[in-house]
Amino acid sequence: MSVAERVSPSTYLRADVLAGLGSLDLIARRLVEGAMVGLHRSPKFGFSQEFAEYRAYNEGDDLRFVDWNVYARTDRAYIKRFQGDTNTRVNVLLDCSGSMDFGEPVTKWQTAQYLCAALAYLIKNQHDAFGLNIFNTHTVSELPPSASPDRLQRVLSQLHAAKPESGTDLPASLTALSQRLTQRGLVVLISDLYGDTDALIKAMQPFAHAGQELMVFHTLDREELEPTQNRISAIKDLETQEKVVVAPEYFAQTYRSKIQAHCGAVEQACVGLGADYIRVMTDEPLDAVLHAYLRRRETRPS
Repeated sequence: MSVAERVSPSTYLRADVLAGLGSLDLIARRLVEGAMVGLHRSPKFGFSQEFAEYRAYNEGDDLRFVDWNVYARTDRAYIKRFQGDTNTRVNVLLDCSGSMDFGEPVTKWQTAQYLCAALAYLIKNQHDAFGLNIFNTHTVSELPPSASPDRLQRVLSQLHAAKPESGTDLPASLTALSQRLTQRGLVVLISDLYGDTDALIKAMQPFAHAGQELMVFHTLDREELEPTQNRISAIKDLETQEKVVVAPEYFAQTYRSKIQAHCGAVEQACVGLGADYIRVMTDEPLDAVLHAYLRRRETRPS
């Protein structure tokens, strides 16, 4: 029996259920708790977990990493440091363009918010540096990577303040980030990935060439992949606000072919670059998605 099979389905939470919790902090905690069920150890994002050294306890440090045996002998608190504690820098690039404001009963933007909050919570508990870049046609907000005690709350605050609107220039945002990065780490892209496929792939290449680890969460709503329109409909572009009248035959044939080709091309490009590609549907339990990915990373050879 696999680990996934041993995890109770009742553990898993859909995004619409998470939306009822209200607080992003609570949502992040619930997601991470559900995702960690059945994992043998706390997975690191791209670096080893071997013990390196001790350092003095600082206010705000996770008490789980205190060596209580040393404290009992010396009456001083020390934190166990692991390889990667000061090397792992995670940069999340989060799309808040108008097209992300699509989906029922929750939008792609809400799903992306919850996923980003969960990653920030998980990385905080690993004492790694977390950075957040929210973008549409320009940089909406930016937090450079930091492992400071207040990083999670600052991330949650920026997630709460951002609104999905305007167009998007994903290649330009990726290029700008790649030019700013001076240290290796993990780059996480959360987006519906709409735009020119070739330009997107070209913008992703510098990360792989620079030795960055790249993770792509392709966030989509089921209606985008499997449209249910059965009559002539006026469709509005959420980024340009333009409307176009579309026949149901187009959705059933041409559109489905094009969207599948686009998604397939992006996934194949990620594989070719050595990047992880994870498709995230708004109607799927997010902690199950996160669990499956962490499980995959957990079983990777060191």
